[in-house]
Amino acid sequence: MPPTPAPPPPLHHPGEAVSPRAPQPRPFPGPADRSPGQRPAQGSGRNDQGRNPGTHSCVDQIARKVGTLFPNQTPESHWCYEIQAKASNYACSGPSQWGEDCQKSRQSPINIDTTEAQVDSNLGPFSFSGYDKKQQWRVQNNGHSVMVLLDQEASIAGGGLSTQYRALQLHLHWSEEMDGGSEHTINGNRFAMEMHIVHEKEKRPLENEKEAQDSKDEIAVLAFLVEAGSENDGFQPLVDTLSSVPRPKMNTTMKESISLFDLLPKKEKLRHYYRYLGSLTTPGCQEKVVWTVFQERIKLHRDQILAFSKKLYYDVDQKLSMTDNIRPLQRQGQRVVFKSQAPGQLLPLPLPTLLVPMLTCLMAGFLQ
Repeated sequence: MPPTPAPPPPLHHPGEAVSPRAPQPRPFPGPADRSPGQRPAQGSGRNDQGRNPGTHSCVDQIARKVGTLFPNQTPESHWCYEIQAKASNYACSGPSQWGEDCQKSRQSPINIDTTEAQVDSNLGPFSFSGYDKKQQWRVQNNGHSVMVLLDQEASIAGGGLSTQYRALQLHLHWSEEMDGGSEHTINGNRFAMEMHIVHEKEKRPLENEKEAQDSKDEIAVLAFLVEAGSENDGFQPLVDTLSSVPRPKMNTTMKESISLFDLLPKKEKLRHYYRYLGSLTTPGCQEKVVWTVFQERIKLHRDQILAFSKKLYYDVDQKLSMTDNIRPLQRQGQRVVFKSQAPGQLLPLPLPTLLVPMLTCLMAGFLQ
C-alpha cells in the first residue's frame, strides 16, 4: 500500500517481540511489514501497491491485528526453527534458545496419550459461524509458514468454550516426511502436517485490556492433523497459490473462492476432539491458548503435502526450502488432557445410582 506506513507498536502479546534496535520480522506479519524503500513482493494476485486503497481495508486491519497478537520476541537475533539454526548461512535462535515465556511449564505442543485423556461432558459440539462463506483470501509467506488472513466474520462457540471466538488467520506446519510434519503427536505418532485456525476471544462488556491479556484462554486454536490420502479438491486452491508466495513477505490473493469448511473434515466428524490449556508454539510462547486437537484427520494427496516444501522458502534467495517448521514437543507436566464425549456415549455411573432403580423395578414386579 503506497507509501508503506510504519507498523503499529506491538502489544506484548502472543508471538514475537520487536527489537528496540531494529525492526524484526514478525511470525505472522501484516501487509505493512516492509522496510522503508523496499518494493512490494509480486504475486499472482493484486499486490498492496497496485490495488484500490479501499479494496482490502478490512483485511489490512486484520493483518495489523494479527501482527499485534504475534509480535516479535527475540530482540538480538531472529528466532527460527531447528532446520534453519543448523544451516551455515543462518544466524538465528533455534527452539532451545527461544526466550520469554518459551521456557515456562505450560507450553505447546505436547504428545496426547489417548489412554490418559479424561472425558469431559462439557465438551460438546462446536457452533461454526461464517465457516461456510466462500471468499478469495489473502495469503502470505511470513518467513515461518504460509498464512491465510481470515475476515473475522467467521467465528466459533460451544465446544466447551466460555464465549465466542473470532477467526483471525490459519497457518500450517509440515515436513517432507509423511510422519514428521505435525507439532502435536498422538500416542507418540507424528503426522504429515498440522493446520492451526487461530481465533481471538471476544471481550466481555466492561472487560479491560489487562483482564483480557491475563486470560489463560484469550486465544483458541483449532488444530487439524493431516495425513496422506487421496487428492483433496477443497485444499487445491490454497496449494495452487503457494507458487505465488515463495519468498518471505510475499503476499497475494487467491484466484478461487473457498470456505473454511472446504478445508476441513465433514462437520459431523468434528465432535471428537482433545482439549488442553497451553501456549503458542512460536516465540514468545504466551500461555494463553485453549487448544482443540481434532481426532478426525484431514487427508491430502502426497503431492499436495510436498508442494508446501517444494514451493516455499525461508529466505529471499530461495536457497533453504521451508520445511520442518515445527517446535519440539514440550512437557505436559501436571496438565490434564480432556476429550469430548462421543455422541451416544454414556459416562460411567456410580454403583448405587445403577442399583437403586434396578431394585425398585424388581420390587415392583415382585409385589404385582
